[in-house]
Amino acid sequence: MSQSQVASKASHPKGLYILFATEMWERFNYYGMRAILVLFMTKALLFDKAFASNLYGSYTGLIYLTPLIGGFIADRYWGNQRSIIAGGLLMAIGEFILFFCGSLYESNPGLSSIFFFSGLGFMISGNGFFKPNISSLVGQLYPDGDRRKDAAYTIFYMGINVGGALGPIVCAFLGDTGNPADFKWAFLAGGIAMILSVIVQMVFQQKYVIDPQGKPLGTVPTDSPKAFSNPLLVGTGLAILSSLMIALLYIDATKYSFLTYLLLASALFIIVYILSDKTLSKIEKERVIVILIVSFFVIFFWSAFEQAGASLTFFADEQTNRVLNWTIPKWILYVGGTAIIFYMGILLKKASAGLAGEFDRNLRLTVQLLLAAAMAVLIYLLFKLATNGGSSIQVAEIPASAFASLNSIYVVTFAPVFAWLWIKLGKKEPSSPTKMAIGLLLLAIGYLWIAFGVNGVQPGIKVSMMWLFGMYALHTWGELCLSPIGLSLVNKLAPIKYASLLMAVWFLANAVANKFAGVLSALYPDGKSTYFLGYEIANNYDFFLLFVAMAGIASIILFAMTKKLQKMMNQ
Repeated sequence: MSQSQVASKASHPKGLYILFATEMWERFNYYGMRAILVLFMTKALLFDKAFASNLYGSYTGLIYLTPLIGGFIADRYWGNQRSIIAGGLLMAIGEFILFFCGSLYESNPGLSSIFFFSGLGFMISGNGFFKPNISSLVGQLYPDGDRRKDAAYTIFYMGINVGGALGPIVCAFLGDTGNPADFKWAFLAGGIAMILSVIVQMVFQQKYVIDPQGKPLGTVPTDSPKAFSNPLLVGTGLAILSSLMIALLYIDATKYSFLTYLLLASALFIIVYILSDKTLSKIEKERVIVILIVSFFVIFFWSAFEQAGASLTFFADEQTNRVLNWTIPKWILYVGGTAIIFYMGILLKKASAGLAGEFDRNLRLTVQLLLAAAMAVLIYLLFKLATNGGSSIQVAEIPASAFASLNSIYVVTFAPVFAWLWIKLGKKEPSSPTKMAIGLLLLAIGYLWIAFGVNGVQPGIKVSMMWLFGMYALHTWGELCLSPIGLSLVNKLAPIKYASLLMAVWFLANAVANKFAGVLSALYPDGKSTYFLGYEIANNYDFFLLFVAMAGIASIILFAMTKKLQKMMNQ
């Protein structure tokens, strides 16, 4: 039996769960903060919706641009581990700066504005070091050919979406309370989550994030100049990068919107550089062209999908009936809480047995402490519930920003279904370009669904939240057809010598899409008509139909091109 076959039957390395926890807390931070960002801008800082939307687009666009810088520095100078910790600390600093911004916006608006752009700048630069480096460590935990690797990425992907689901819910109930002064607590929660992420990585990375031979992964490259390990130089470099991101964000948002042109110019430069390489064969160039074509269509998908953080948040806040007025008997909460405590007790017992060795002592104590703390909090909440009188509790309303968690909840729910579906179809499984075209079509149907929901509804009348639930489900199905398929396609088709550069093109397409999402969100009709290429947007129905047309036409064109693209893929 080969080594890979033996490994495939073994349990996953403990390092996978360290990376899972690190990424989960980081995604909690990012998605939680993103869920309340435009509401904080419009309700606390009193930005108008168009400016807030454009600023949101600039922020998320730069979020996808800086991983190119962070990945380059990690590969050549710092290694993955140092970059992850540096990025995590920068993001934590960014959240704490935003906490002070949320504390001072009334008493000192000028200083609060400086804090706002500074906090976002630190988040952007920190994400650049964190995002590209942690994912690359997952596969390195396993030997080549190990069949556990696919399952490992599934487990890791679940970590992303657990954080992506919890973050908006927690930050919504802490910050989106109806009182703008409470937004700061959401930023504080994000900062604490980021500190937890960094602590997990710092304490356990050397011991558990190791290769199959037991050597630590992501260490500083052996040929890295010693100057790049100098704490003063490192700190200065991070400060300069963060200052640059603050400046770019501020200039793009308030002075001159240049980011779209910068991103497109960067992508065009990389494309010309690769296609002008005469050492590439005809087949390799055709595969590169396929990557470029699907990257172009990805722009249409994400620019519509990412309305979730901007215009759809406005819609949830102003046009959606979020009132529940549920009366929940306390006995249901007692039963549910007791069941969760019992399950945590089982996990505590299993973790203690699985980490019984002296080598795992610190990890065992950490897991025991966290589970015991969670159980104590639940017991305290149940005690408070039992002693505050009454036989039931009233749940009045869902915060608007909590709807941002739906995508991650749906991903966790439906990802296994789609993975099963592709296998079940066997030889009838659609090609990668066809799956991506289906993804665009589902996105268009999602917007068509919500357009029907608001058609003929008069201003001031709120619609059922079920229209948002249905739309987010359709959008998530579209994402599952497009996002993992597109990433896999780039990995499979990219010539080895240009694998990183073509992945950079993919990220640049995402960056352009996020910036364009902000531009489109600025067209959200706020009591007045807006226009896009001569198309008048007088109400929400017109606004949602814009995305139906955009995604639908892109889907039809991509469907028409699939056979040609399959031929060019030479697979």
